[in-house]
Amino acid sequence: MGQLRLVSSRSDPEPEVSRKQTIHPCLEAFQPETDYLLRTLRRLGIPRDDVEDLAQEVFLVLYQTWEKYDPARPLRAYLFGIAFRVAAAHGRKRRREILRPAMDLGDLGPRPDQELEAKQARALVLSALERVPLPRRAVLIMHDIDRLPMSEIADTLSIYLFTGYSRLRKARKEFAAAVISLHGGSGP
Repeated sequence: MGQLRLVSSRSDPEPEVSRKQTIHPCLEAFQPETDYLLRTLRRLGIPRDDVEDLAQEVFLVLYQTWEKYDPARPLRAYLFGIAFRVAAAHGRKRRREILRPAMDLGDLGPRPDQELEAKQARALVLSALERVPLPRRAVLIMHDIDRLPMSEIADTLSIYLFTGYSRLRKARKEFAAAVISLHGGSGP
C-alpha cells in the first residue's frame, strides 16, 4: 500500500517547502500498522482486489473517530474492530450486488429471422400493391390497412358509396392475384 498523507483543505499563503511538515497523530499511529491491517482484511475474507480500498476506508473511520480512541488501549485491537465492521459492511454490499441472480431480459426485439420474414412480407405487400391500379389501391389501403369506414372513404375520394365497395372488391382480388404471382404461384 502506498504512502498515506493527510491533505489540508485550507489555503495557506506560505509555500509548501517552508512549512513545517507535521504528521497527524492518527496517521503516525496508523502507518506502522498498515501491513497488519492488510493481512487482517485478507483473513476476514476480503478479495485481494478490494483490500487496499477497504484499508483506506478503515483509515478514514479511524481518522473520524480518532478523538474517541483511548491511547491506553492497544491500537491493533481498535483497528481490528474497525476492519471487522468495514469488512462486514463490504460483505453485505457484495451479497446484495453479486449473489442475487441477475435477471436476463435478453433481447426483447424481434429475432433476426423474424426481422427478415417481416421485411420480406413488407416487400411482397408493397410489390403486390403496386400491381393494383391506383384508384382501387387507395380504397384498399384506406379500408383494409387504415381501417376507415367506407362512408368516410367515399367522402374523401369523392366517389359514390357503392363505387367504393366495388373498387374494394376488385382491389382485393387483384391484390390476392399479385401476391400469388409474386410468391411463385404457390399461394401465400
